[in-house]
Amino acid sequence: MKLFRLIRILTVGLRFGLEEFFLGHERVRPLRWLVRATLFWRPLSEPRGVRLRRALEALGPIFVKFGQMLSTRRDLVPLDIADELAQLQDQVPPFPSSQAIAALEAAYRKPLAEVFAEFEATPVASASVAQVHFARLHDGTAVAVKVLRPGIAPVIAHDVSLLYAAAGLIEKLFADGKRLRPREVIAEFEKHLEDELDQMRETANCSQLRRNFRDSSLLAVPGVYWDYCDKNVMVMDRMDGIPISQIGRLREAGVDIPRLAAAGVEIFFTQVFRDGFFHADMHPGNILVKPDGQYVALDFGIMGTLTEVDKQYLARNFLAFFRRDYKGVALAHLESGWVPADTRIDELEAAVRAVCEPVFDRPLKDISFGRVLLQLFQASRRFNVEIQPQLVLLQKTLLNIEGLGRQLYPELDLWKTAKPFLERWMSEQMGWRALVANLQAEAPKWAALLPQLPRLTHHALNENRLAQLEAGLTRMLRQQHTRNRWLGVIAALLAITTAAVLTLAIK
Repeated sequence: MKLFRLIRILTVGLRFGLEEFFLGHERVRPLRWLVRATLFWRPLSEPRGVRLRRALEALGPIFVKFGQMLSTRRDLVPLDIADELAQLQDQVPPFPSSQAIAALEAAYRKPLAEVFAEFEATPVASASVAQVHFARLHDGTAVAVKVLRPGIAPVIAHDVSLLYAAAGLIEKLFADGKRLRPREVIAEFEKHLEDELDQMRETANCSQLRRNFRDSSLLAVPGVYWDYCDKNVMVMDRMDGIPISQIGRLREAGVDIPRLAAAGVEIFFTQVFRDGFFHADMHPGNILVKPDGQYVALDFGIMGTLTEVDKQYLARNFLAFFRRDYKGVALAHLESGWVPADTRIDELEAAVRAVCEPVFDRPLKDISFGRVLLQLFQASRRFNVEIQPQLVLLQKTLLNIEGLGRQLYPELDLWKTAKPFLERWMSEQMGWRALVANLQAEAPKWAALLPQLPRLTHHALNENRLAQLEAGLTRMLRQQHTRNRWLGVIAALLAITTAAVLTLAIK
């Protein structure tokens, strides 16, 4: 099956003339005449952007998602291609409405008219994995119904298997193969793709994000209707707004574009650092804007999560970057274990400074994070920095956010916008508020543990686990001067109590 899929990929690429993108390089340009002579029969009258879009559509969801990401990278992709690929964000050719209705009736086990008072057969949006229809419940509620594409799972499984095969080749053929951990990265990608194919998971993601931003004036998230949701179907509130890519309409509606761009940065950092739960598919097709400037999030199939440890180290890295504290960046990498323990901090600091210093004090239009990340990647090879699979989605989202910001408001000063938020967050994590929050979190555990300390101490003593400690403490007490006798006794009691707690923890 892998071979057949690979042959299909090559066939589609040749049918749409995609070799043009590879034969433009000086080293292989002499091959142009051979390819053109061999494939003279192909009618290639369409522009290259159209041919690339149609090829990605023909190859399936993984390739469509790749095209979606490219469409936001107008600093790296020619404008004619970026404009054409932007159609992949919500204008992928839909599957027949009859299939959508059949899937819904199979999920509900009843005629569609018994479920919805109204159902619009023509989809309002179609993406790589699913398409959306507007409907109305019998109580009059306007809803959006998302239906999974029939037969999509096997196609994705075949493409992922090809990615694993490619990862194996990368590990064997390239010196950096193992350090890049391509198998782990693809496994992370596969996990999120599987989540995207389960509409119940997406519904849960939507519900969680809505709860996180329940009282927010920055971001609106649709409510979900659990009784109407299924593995292949998701029903949520119908959300109105202007697509964020339509800058002209936003201006006509009176939306403050600079403020909108700054709010987008705050939403991103709030999701990442406050919640550790972020929307990881933030292309323009998934974002609407209300006339009052509030964002509307759509499509919750791919969400990223971060542990507390990841959040702490990421925040330290971001804040150190924004403060131009390159030694802080180097130390954060060392303490997180992302670089070997014997790495010279001064050399890593100098490498980071060389990459990042030129981009400060510039608006977004003059910065390419794609190039910055590439330069950081090249520097990381020298210091054997390990790729962190759990951060791949975050890196993808950062690139999407940058591409979106570049379209929305190129004059945005990302540094000045993000720095105050990160400083406030770090203060909350490291200051007295964090101490109070941690004490509140740990209080129930200590409340349950303290009444058991005498019994646990007695149990530990009976098992002779503290015999050596007792002997050492006795010798210490004998050596104490009379005026320090009670201080020694208190220290001994604290030591015994601590040992008892550790004994419990070990058990």
